[in-house]
Amino acid sequence: MKISKRFLDRAKGSLRKYQKLLESARARDVNESDTTVIVGDFLAEVLGWDKYSEVTTEFCIRSTFCDLALKVDGRPAFLIEVKPIGTDLKDNHLRQAVDYSANSGIEWVLLTNGIEWQAHRLRFEKPIVADEVFVLDLLDPEAKPAQILEKLYLLSREAVNASAITKYWQQKEATSRYVIAQMLIGDLVLGSVRRQLRRQFAGLKVTEADLRARVLEEVFKRDVIEGERATAAERLVKRSARRRARERAAEAEVPPAPPPVS
Repeated sequence: MKISKRFLDRAKGSLRKYQKLLESARARDVNESDTTVIVGDFLAEVLGWDKYSEVTTEFCIRSTFCDLALKVDGRPAFLIEVKPIGTDLKDNHLRQAVDYSANSGIEWVLLTNGIEWQAHRLRFEKPIVADEVFVLDLLDPEAKPAQILEKLYLLSREAVNASAITKYWQQKEATSRYVIAQMLIGDLVLGSVRRQLRRQFAGLKVTEADLRARVLEEVFKRDVIEGERATAAERLVKRSARRRARERAAEAEVPPAPPPVS
């Protein structure tokens, strides 16, 4: 992932300042209102959002105002749910943020207590599902500054123009255990396994259907082939296969270039 130089020039100098500020705020156990102020300043000084035109506390969702929203070209792109700095972020906090986002049709949700940042992307299905994109702890003693900055870049104003967080999520989805499981039980992989088995074990009679059943019943954990994530992965793999098939068909229809005129 290529990170904007403009972001790095700004964030490198500001990150340590906010890490010290967050340590102090945690020691004082500041409340949600004060945490929100810190988060708002962090969005502007580190992540590059315009504090006056792009960061708002006035985004109303069914008569309720979310803590913060980030706007791009006047339209909300991220909803942010802020909890007090001493609060451990839990599933019920995420559900609250997801409810806000679902009611407004916004697919990106950030949940934070100032120190921990969680990024989630909504899938508008029934029921609505929030996929975790990443979790970042700004005060993690084992995290290197470069690792922190890489994740923060995904939330920066510069990254929005490059659709960086969407690309990051798509890559993560494409390599999830659910997608890999679907690839492993596909005809291409099972056909290769069957050929290898028959080469190594003379006289072995086994079909791809036999192998698929054995993998599903005895090799995989049940959760990678059942449930919402598995179903979504199956759809993703099938869409990708259909798209690739269309591309190949289109390539086959392109007439050859005429020979050069001598």
